[in-house]
Amino acid sequence: MQPPESEVLAAGLDALDLDLGEAQRSALLAYLALIAKWNKVYNLTAVRDPAEMMTMHLLDSLAVVAPLRRHLGDRPARVLDVGSGAGLPGVVLAIALPQLTVTCVDTVGKKASFIQQVAGELKLRNLSAQHARVESMAIAPVDVVTSRAFASLVDFTSLTTQHLAPGAVWMAMKGKRPGDEQAALPPAVEVFHVEQLTVPGLDAERCLIWMRPKP
Repeated sequence: MQPPESEVLAAGLDALDLDLGEAQRSALLAYLALIAKWNKVYNLTAVRDPAEMMTMHLLDSLAVVAPLRRHLGDRPARVLDVGSGAGLPGVVLAIALPQLTVTCVDTVGKKASFIQQVAGELKLRNLSAQHARVESMAIAPVDVVTSRAFASLVDFTSLTTQHLAPGAVWMAMKGKRPGDEQAALPPAVEVFHVEQLTVPGLDAERCLIWMRPKP
């Protein structure tokens, strides 16, 4: 018999050394329930099993919270989540780091609508979504552009460069370290850190590729 989702989440947060309040934990579980509910009609994600959703979606996204907090400190910052899908990691970041202003963008209208629904139901005033192509969307410059399996590093950086504020960075969530993609990056993009991630309950490689424009 599987333990309750709240216990799995609590154990995952302990393993990630994340101290989230009760309201944040409740919001994460409510978000997971909304994905499961909407998935029946809108096919937001290929993962259907609730236990797999917890590990492959929620805990996978929570694994980047501490690295992002280390980079930004506790200062307010603007984050753009590209190809957000069901809102991963954007919704999770908005819940776990309320000082962030998070915009999720996806070319699929029903996915952007779902994220807007999540923002409304969970009263996440720091979260919004746009149905758009990232290269042509209108948005104020951001401090971090992130994505989770959105595109190659070359496409990810080239399509979003215009959205970077001065001093901004790209934070790409990847599985195995994509050596070929890194090698293909143009000279104008610098990889300044590659961080291995451990996702509780997930037996697969994960890493973060940190990049910035070369001065």
